[in-house]
Amino acid sequence: MKRSAATTLAILTLARSQSLHNISWYAIPGNDVLDSFMSYSIEFSSFPDFAGNLSSPNRYSDVLLQNIADIIGSKPYVRVGGNTQDYALYNASLPFALNGTYDIARSPDYPTTIFIGPSYFESYEVWNDVKFSHGLNHGLGGNNSAGWQTLLDTVPLACKALKGKLYMWQYGNEPDLFSTSTHGVVRPPSWNEKVYVEQWQNGTRAIKSLIQDHCPELLGNGFLAPAFAGVGNTLKAPVAWAAGLNSNRDVTLFSTHNYISGAESPGVTLAFTLMNHTNTVRSISAHVTEYQTILRSDPSAPPPIFGEHNSLYNQGRPGLSNTFGAALWGLDFNLYAASSGFKRVHMHQGTNYRYASWQPISTPNATIGTKAPYYGNIAVAAALGNTVLSPASVISLPSRPKQDKESVYAVYTQNGSVISRIVIINFHSYNTTVDGAGIVPVPDPLPRPSRNFTISLSSPNSTSTAPSSTPTSFKIQRLMANGTDAITGITWDGWSFNHELDGGRPVRLVNVTVGETVEVEGGIFTVGVPDGSAVLVHVDFRDGEEGGRYASAVSVRGVIVDKDEEKDGAKWCDL
Repeated sequence: MKRSAATTLAILTLARSQSLHNISWYAIPGNDVLDSFMSYSIEFSSFPDFAGNLSSPNRYSDVLLQNIADIIGSKPYVRVGGNTQDYALYNASLPFALNGTYDIARSPDYPTTIFIGPSYFESYEVWNDVKFSHGLNHGLGGNNSAGWQTLLDTVPLACKALKGKLYMWQYGNEPDLFSTSTHGVVRPPSWNEKVYVEQWQNGTRAIKSLIQDHCPELLGNGFLAPAFAGVGNTLKAPVAWAAGLNSNRDVTLFSTHNYISGAESPGVTLAFTLMNHTNTVRSISAHVTEYQTILRSDPSAPPPIFGEHNSLYNQGRPGLSNTFGAALWGLDFNLYAASSGFKRVHMHQGTNYRYASWQPISTPNATIGTKAPYYGNIAVAAALGNTVLSPASVISLPSRPKQDKESVYAVYTQNGSVISRIVIINFHSYNTTVDGAGIVPVPDPLPRPSRNFTISLSSPNSTSTAPSSTPTSFKIQRLMANGTDAITGITWDGWSFNHELDGGRPVRLVNVTVGETVEVEGGIFTVGVPDGSAVLVHVDFRDGEEGGRYASAVSVRGVIVDKDEEKDGAKWCDL
């Protein structure tokens, strides 16, 4: 699934002795992401909070979606689902959208006994220009008469609400955990792929029959499946595929879920779990291996997406999932997913969730507001650019051996022929609050180190034609905060999207440096990246029809030096 590519990568290491490492590669084949690559998943029980209804629409959420659309060319797709879709039963007489009862022993973060009424579906009518997938209850629908009746009752309602807005359908969430989930087991220990496929096909046949009766124009949208929680649970996607999951060819996108680790998992830290490029590579690579197994048996399998993902399962941990470090992690994860062949990502959201990109309403547990991860989402959109006008492919450039703390990406357009942008992420921690908690500032924080990356843009072979003149500078934009532990004060290119400033609309802050450029000489430039930050370089060769051809391959020198590091007498040598 990951495309072969080539570059020259040179890393200049820390201290007075500097090192150079070269790897050659050629121009990339096209591996374009889908439109609205940067998309969202919203917990089924939280959706009315995020969207509101026709009489009280949540305009703040809509503004945040529009911010991304203004960059990437279309609003994020919204998958409505999650664990609570498999708890939801329908009550036609319920006078409001959702009635949820919490069982703290099962989950303190969302209700586990849920009834929805007809007005639940009104939330789909609030946001313009958004495509939705609707999650249907398989957890109860596959083995419970009330759950089955809910399926029969709600498909027609979803049909009506989603005309012109449907992305896809999803029947069941994370069925690979149905027999083991700590939030409530809904299948016996004998649950296996064969039984799952039988139930899934029985349910989807009923869904398609109802669609045919009530909204036949939506019949061709298909399903997101299998929506497994991961690659190591009771059910395995390749086995389910071999058992006939897509025998009717109605799975339109291969959807899988990912969390780097758990909120309560032993040893989880910001610096070594989230701000760790190797962890991200390892986690996504497991999904790549799984998908490749499916492709070997079914070369026509639909393309893969992350239908739900975020940092730490069980809704994240304060001080980790809501920090600027998590925004850097999200930028890295999503771009690495794109480079690995994943066509779209849906970052999971929920009311009061610690890893959420924004809190849609104020509750006793959380105040309405834009959170640090949202800025990482904006940076992903900026890296890809307007994919409606110019589809983008992403390449992850090789890192130094055993180097967890940096990642570099090249973003190509025009079917992989033209490099347009370069993203550099510096994961080295820089904390400015007591104990890294993001709350109480350190009185006298240490100076912030910065590490220089030298980029050399070169033609991939001797026959490539360079433009007659190259630019003397490139524009750069920065993803910044006071520290990796910051939970406020984050900016993208000097823009704040805070709710309290202008309801989430971009507001340029006057105390942030913007409008930076880097000097380019012979296609080579050096950019400094402070610890715990990221930079986007806009590679802009404007030379008539030759524009961009010269930059169809890229080499990178990452110079690891502190601001005050003495470099005199340093020399280059092979690593």
